[in-house]
Amino acid sequence: MSPSISPDDLQFLQHEAEVAARSLRHKYRLSSDYLADLRQDLLLDLIGRYPSFDPARGSLGAFVGTIIAHRAADVGRMIWRERRLHGVAPVSLDAAVPGCDGASRVDLIAENDGLMAFHGQTTDRVAEVDLRLDIERGLGSLSPDDSALCVALVRNTVDQLAAAGRGARSSLYRRVKEIRLRLIAAGLQAA
Repeated sequence: MSPSISPDDLQFLQHEAEVAARSLRHKYRLSSDYLADLRQDLLLDLIGRYPSFDPARGSLGAFVGTIIAHRAADVGRMIWRERRLHGVAPVSLDAAVPGCDGASRVDLIAENDGLMAFHGQTTDRVAEVDLRLDIERGLGSLSPDDSALCVALVRNTVDQLAAAGRGARSSLYRRVKEIRLRLIAAGLQAA
């Protein structure tokens, strides 16, 4: 069981978290909206680490000062990373861009630069439909046994299929090679 925090120690922790939060807010020129979040972040870290406080090794003030200094450095790095990514103040995508006849920022972002492209998804709908049709055509050219093997290979390895009695490993590998060749002949490229 973790030791309980005495009311005096809790008041001290709250005071130190408040002072450090105000200092961080001032240092990074944050709005007053951030003060409560900073205070809570620092206080939670202090309370979470309080059970490891040993009065025989040092005073509570030194313990709290060290923890707050480390957590404040972490918070500072997070603020710095956010500012590097978004700038000092994030801007709404719906805000009008000056000198662009009322166009918003979202109107000026090309679809190829959007979130889908950032996550590696295709943004060309025509190419996506063409690919789907090519895949359906290629899979339609396979025999039912080969289609069943493709479905089984989605969930299992060739070794697992051979162990389950679906054939010898060498014959399964040979069938996979033939399936690949048939799909390439049908116009599908390997991914």
